[in-house]
Amino acid sequence: MPGSKSGRMRTLRLMTLFSLLLPVLFSCDKSLKVNAEWKDTTVVYGLLDQSEDTTYLKITKAFLGEGDALQFSKIPDSSNYPDKLEVRLDEYDGITFKQSFACDTVTIHNKAAGDSIFYYPDQLMYFTKAKLNENYLYKLYILNKKSGKEITSQSGLVHDFEIQVPQNTASFPPGKSFQVKWNPAKNGKRYQLVVRFYYRETLISDHSFTTKFIAWIVFKDLQPVDAASTEPFNLYFPGDAFYAAVGAKIAVNPLVTRDALMCNFTFTVAAPELITYMEVTEPSLSLVQERPSYTNIVNGIGLFSSRYMKAVDSLGISQITIDELKVNKNTSNLGF
Repeated sequence: MPGSKSGRMRTLRLMTLFSLLLPVLFSCDKSLKVNAEWKDTTVVYGLLDQSEDTTYLKITKAFLGEGDALQFSKIPDSSNYPDKLEVRLDEYDGITFKQSFACDTVTIHNKAAGDSIFYYPDQLMYFTKAKLNENYLYKLYILNKKSGKEITSQSGLVHDFEIQVPQNTASFPPGKSFQVKWNPAKNGKRYQLVVRFYYRETLISDHSFTTKFIAWIVFKDLQPVDAASTEPFNLYFPGDAFYAAVGAKIAVNPLVTRDALMCNFTFTVAAPELITYMEVTEPSLSLVQERPSYTNIVNGIGLFSSRYMKAVDSLGISQITIDELKVNKNTSNLGF
């Protein structure tokens, strides 16, 4: 029977390797299952971001095997090409070619168990330290020199933008609202805001201390009503939500005292192709569960798009917030 254990063990599965996850925001997995003869399918995952000093590309091959595909995924040779590929980014100003950036290989060592279903902590990546220009178009070119196969894609960049509020101080007035105001980013279609609240935790017994932080997602799927509008986003959120987040993320510990230090407001903006991919792969809430696969990779599958991250760092904590942390029903037992 198709649903029996032996039937499942005989099923041939093609797993696409999208194991490089997005930072706090815009993460998703995608798998493709077929019952067909195996063929070389190149899987590409990469996001351009000119705010980063290094661009990483995850380029693998889909794999097919008889048995448990989850076990195959933990073996690097199942998804890595045995030979180094020729990979480059070509930079264009409109239709005018500017220059090429060759991508080399590097092994990263910080993948943790649970980051994905695939092998860890070491993963092979392609990278370049090229300085990207937000006004240019970037075309990805991949050549498998052994087979002669060429894989391509292209993407523009999400542009820089101005954050107007907050500027110097983070304040979360109880019973009132706090403001966030920023200009829209060109080519940006979806916005996420994460507030990182840093605090010092001091051990009462010996006065040793550690700096820690919590990450609070204020919003993660904000989209402009009018994509062409240049009017600033000017939004207000309840200050009490901050104390609820702090109370939910920090454990009560009578052996320590805590002091509020600072906040970072980090915006992440996604390009249209990334949003399309996310919308296709997000869980469906309707009765129709089957969704079409999305890829913008020519002669392969995967995603090549862009995002932009911008932060207002080291914001001081307002006195009204410091005082409220001591008495708020969500945080009064945390030792602030």
